[in-house]
Amino acid sequence: MRHVIALDVGGTGMKAALVGAKGELLHRARRATGRDRGPDAVVESILDFAAELRAHGEQSFGEPAAAAGVAVPGIVDEARGIASYSANLGWRDVPLRDLLTAKIGGVPVALGHDVRTGGLAEGRIGAGQGADRFLFVPLGTGIAGAIGIEGRVESGAHGFAGEIGHIVVRPAGTPCPCGQRGCLERYASAAAVSEAWAKASGNPDADAADCAKAVASGDPTALTIWQQAVSALADGLITALTLLDPRTLIIGGGLAEAGETLFTPLRDAVRERVTFQKLPTIVPAALGDTAGCLGAGLLAWDLLDTTDRTEVTT
Repeated sequence: MRHVIALDVGGTGMKAALVGAKGELLHRARRATGRDRGPDAVVESILDFAAELRAHGEQSFGEPAAAAGVAVPGIVDEARGIASYSANLGWRDVPLRDLLTAKIGGVPVALGHDVRTGGLAEGRIGAGQGADRFLFVPLGTGIAGAIGIEGRVESGAHGFAGEIGHIVVRPAGTPCPCGQRGCLERYASAAAVSEAWAKASGNPDADAADCAKAVASGDPTALTIWQQAVSALADGLITALTLLDPRTLIIGGGLAEAGETLFTPLRDAVRERVTFQKLPTIVPAALGDTAGCLGAGLLAWDLLDTTDRTEVTT
């Protein structure tokens, strides 16, 4: 059975699957990333995991994987297959595509940015299915974005497209590690809400989910924190909508797990800010933490489709 390897590398763990030609998940597995042992160990963990997946596919389905797709965090040079930089994993300029190709028998490997890869899955088979233009925005430790255009995700000239978390929404505001002040992710990420609520509640272990529960129960302090986050998020999104004009806006990540506690005020806030812009459909992400892995499988099949077409024409 023809299949591909799909691998989603996170800061602490890796999710993987063997994916069939119709998108069916034939096998799933998870491993620790091993970042506590340093960046070289992380790379070795990825390579070993990919080799295990290849062996499992060959044993279970009668042939090795035809290709692999890998999603990684940080700065990614997708064209050259290089994991350029990741603060969480500690690596710089890792030729991951070439290393993986050598490790798994010379098959083609596609390397993608984790958020853009997750966005690809959400756009094609998730909440944005059928939309010709979409914007996927996960609200997690930070805020990033994936710009979907006609079934693909735009990476930009230098691999930085979609970094909506670094739109300045509060000039001269809170310093951001990127070097600016007042960036969106310093106000509207799950991490920012967690930090604000932990401080306000006096509980250092409190997080954004706790804040959302307090909002639902009518706590006025939690409501103030939540409204400030929603206001900042709407300000950032209206800039993105003005530039990109998406048909569908997909919100994911930890903060989106609050459901209508987030989506009802967010839709209202965006609607209030729209003037000439067309209001997109604003929906929650559908694939959860499987989006990156599913997107990696799509990258691998896309690579094979391109290779197959090239072979036919030549």
